Amino acid sequence: MTVVTINQPFWIKQAVFKNRLVKSAMSEAMADKNHLPTDKLCTLYEAWAKGGSGLVITGNVMVDAKALGEPGNVVLDSADHLAEFQTWAEAGTKHNTQLWMQINHPGKQVIKGVAEEAVAPSAVPFEPALQRFFPMCRALEESEILEIIRKFARTAELAKQAGFTGIQIHAAHGYLISQFLSPRHNERTDQWGGPIENRFRFLREIYTAAREKTGPDFPIGVKINSSDFMKAGFSEEESRYVIGELDRLGVDLIEISGGTYERPEMTGKGVRASTAEREAYFLEYAEALKQHADVPLIVTGGFRTLHGMNEALQKHATDFIGLARPLAVYPDYANQLLLGRASDFSIKSIKTGIGFIDSKGILELTWYAQQLHRLGSGGRTKPSFSPLLSLGLTVWKNGKGVLEQRRA
Repeated sequence: MTVVTINQPFWIKQAVFKNRLVKSAMSEAMADKNHLPTDKLCTLYEAWAKGGSGLVITGNVMVDAKALGEPGNVVLDSADHLAEFQTWAEAGTKHNTQLWMQINHPGKQVIKGVAEEAVAPSAVPFEPALQRFFPMCRALEESEILEIIRKFARTAELAKQAGFTGIQIHAAHGYLISQFLSPRHNERTDQWGGPIENRFRFLREIYTAAREKTGPDFPIGVKINSSDFMKAGFSEEESRYVIGELDRLGVDLIEISGGTYERPEMTGKGVRASTAEREAYFLEYAEALKQHADVPLIVTGGFRTLHGMNEALQKHATDFIGLARPLAVYPDYANQLLLGRASDFSIKSIKTGIGFIDSKGILELTWYAQQLHRLGSGGRTKPSFSPLLSLGLTVWKNGKGVLEQRRA
């Protein structure tokens, strides 16, 4: 029997993945003023394609120009500028790399000043400490829900036309689909709220509409939380139900994550020592899920050693290894792993020594974003870049407020 390692290929429909390594989505914030891909974005993705991952997943591409999560979001909602997206796809699919576009709607997770309003399943505010950074939201009308579903399908169709080899529907991390799934944020009493069967309807209809537009052979994945890790939030039991339904519907690949920006478990915050020892944050959940679902899985978050990655594959806890922050610093990290040359990777804590800044963890996000911009400019990353210099550059460029308004 073949021993599965990160070097083994994988097939999904007509797509061939040259290995089991996935560059998971990270926010690049590199769109131009018209929300279109830039040369910097193409350069960044060409570097990742050269870096060796079998699958590269883009950061958020929004389905509606009126619903931006943060400055610099790319939007694909019409065919007017498809050439720019084709250039991006050409760069990211070099070296036989699969390139999937992550498509998303932020719902009420829109930073103040970025969008005119925030919408959600229900008019439920965030916790007070977080709400001050977001406009108050209003509940969507049913006609608006149906229109957003059409927008997701349209973006999926356009991504295929542009040359992306698949899409990933973002249903995690507290964005709009995640808000619909969560009983904490979805208090509707119509067909879109209440029991999990109804709260799942929004995601189900998005997938069905996207599949209709892209055809049976185009790969469609979903990123979903194992749990929101919040009282009265989306639970593991509900997550298992949703993934089972997605498997039944024919979704091609599930990426397991967890948490929201109220409870950022996807960053490793609050991870138990036993979990850290096993490396991947959501591996235990994935192992249990594998007993009941046949859909291929990506587990992202926490993998830092070749041994840990191969062990997870050999135990059939996951089919792919998702990596994010290591590839923001070392874009060729996948190649080094595949060649057996990579040393164990540890994520250092980005600390300035200023308690107020360090307690929020915001600088860590901007530090990694600055590394991505260096790659996009054709330069090299600076793993030893001073957090204090990073802080100064961030404030100089964007003002003090950005330290409280940045996200992954």
